[in-house]
Amino acid sequence: MKLFKRKNRVELSAKEKEIRKKERYLLILSGILFGISFTPFPFPFTLFLFIAFVPYFFVITKRQSLADVNTASYLTFFVMSVTTIYWVGSWQSKADPFLMLSGVVLAFFLPCVMLINSSLYYLSRKVFKKDLSLYFFPMFWVTGEYILTLTDLKFPWLTIGHGLAKFTSFIQIADIVGAFGLSFIVLWINIFIFKGLKQFKDKSSSGVINLSVAAGIFVLIIIYGIVKISSSDEIGKKIKVGIIQPNLDPWNKWELGGLDQILDNYFELSQKCVDEGAKLIIWPETALPVYLLSGAYENEVDTIYSFLNANKVSLLTGMPDFRIFNTDPPKSAKYSETGKYFYGTYNSILLLQYDSFEVQRYGKIHLVPLGEHTPFVDQLPFLGDLLKWGVGISGWNIGQDTTVFNYFDNGDTVKIGGLVCYESVFPAFPNYFVDRGAEFLAVVTNDSWYGKLSGPYQHKEFADLRAVENRRAVVRCANGGISCLINKFGITEVETEMFTRTYLVVDVPLNDEKTFYTKYPLIIPVLSSAFGLWIFGINILMWMKKKFNL
Repeated sequence: MKLFKRKNRVELSAKEKEIRKKERYLLILSGILFGISFTPFPFPFTLFLFIAFVPYFFVITKRQSLADVNTASYLTFFVMSVTTIYWVGSWQSKADPFLMLSGVVLAFFLPCVMLINSSLYYLSRKVFKKDLSLYFFPMFWVTGEYILTLTDLKFPWLTIGHGLAKFTSFIQIADIVGAFGLSFIVLWINIFIFKGLKQFKDKSSSGVINLSVAAGIFVLIIIYGIVKISSSDEIGKKIKVGIIQPNLDPWNKWELGGLDQILDNYFELSQKCVDEGAKLIIWPETALPVYLLSGAYENEVDTIYSFLNANKVSLLTGMPDFRIFNTDPPKSAKYSETGKYFYGTYNSILLLQYDSFEVQRYGKIHLVPLGEHTPFVDQLPFLGDLLKWGVGISGWNIGQDTTVFNYFDNGDTVKIGGLVCYESVFPAFPNYFVDRGAEFLAVVTNDSWYGKLSGPYQHKEFADLRAVENRRAVVRCANGGISCLINKFGITEVETEMFTRTYLVVDVPLNDEKTFYTKYPLIIPVLSSAFGLWIFGINILMWMKKKFNL
């Protein structure tokens, strides 16, 4: 006797089994085409995104039940996940077992969240005709992408727009629609191609119309991009910035010896930047493995200020930060039984300026789930003891505000938006800094945890979109690479190699314009989510009407 046998299960015929087998190949093909559209695959592979969903549409449009639609969708989404973010577990000899486990869990869990997209599509078929419902699929997909930027489990890595980062002429429209809008456009092109191919298969002459619409959208977007880039006006203020890439082993940050030796490494590279005219030096995420301003490292603080004052240069650096709250502590603050005070620990960016002891701080707001912050630990404190990453950084507090740094340069004030690592993945997050006046964006990061796997390369490319969305130069300072300067068109002007100890001195253009997307970043995701919620609500009402004979 078979256990857990599905009730009323209909056995498939041999022909139906063969059809299902072919459908599985189509679903896997969609997942692979999606995955290889992302970095580190070269640019031509990006074009696969415009057909990646076509095989998937051929399958799900034939599925009749929610279970069948989602079973098919899970297979595609799982292949997407594995081929694109396989690197999350690190898979190196030094990698922490908890990090590896997190990578495995993510590969299986993320496709479950993405079933929101396919479920909404299925529910829409109960409200509209099946053929019409497919045209709404981009809205349901963007709803899912937006949800993945929310809650403590946020992970918006697989946003379709991110896969287009290398397609410079196409992504220029992101200054209006952002990465979410790019996802919407790509899916519409996929839908029109699918409709055209399906009509050709059915020997309908209208297939040409749908393929022409797909081509028309594609060409119009590229024309916009070419016009935008060709109308470039680079005349304006610039600031000379030194980017330090120390290439320290993140698993053993004391490899150079004590704190003095680590500082000497930074000073040596920083001095080379000063000698080439840099006025602002940037060090990477958690540049020093200590709470520098906790009061326990006064000698090191004095040494840093001596360097800054002697060279008349300022320092923007990633740094662990320890803050004591004497009054009005945030809800997330921790309490010291020994010292009898509330405090917080933050993955921060600090701005230290010469001839001034005022320190400007920004605490990272979007923490990496499990890696830097235990999800829902504020609601369920016991989780903090159960889930800890072996390298001991899973207990950061969430930052409180989007601080814009005011850097003073010869009487002028330059406003800088600072992002810490993972935050540059969020399409609508840098907008808050730009809307507050940031004239360029600085990303401090440490991607060395993942070796030369795909993650560091993908992470760097996503910053191209943040530059285009807000028309801001992006300066990226990484511990082991990739450090670079990206201009407002998403073009990388200069970059370092992975795992090299080096530095860059770059002239960073300043810009104060605000794009449409900067001002209104959530129009597309919020409208899409509202429509998805309406579809869900209509289905609930239909169910209640049927259930209770209303």
